[in-house]
Amino acid sequence: MSNEIEHFFERQDEAVSALFLENKGDELTDILVAALEEAFEILLEAAPAETVH
Repeated sequence: MSNEIEHFFERQDEAVSALFLENKGDELTDILVAALEEAFEILLEAAPAETVH
């Protein structure tokens, strides 16, 4: 991985840790829900139009 990507993940980890320490669970939940919604959208776009049984 490049240093830029590693730094991005480090900053993300620090931000999540800060939210935990500041007891901001609602904000963290909002971030996680948005990430899950985006992941499901990506999966739907990647899924074939028809299923094979």
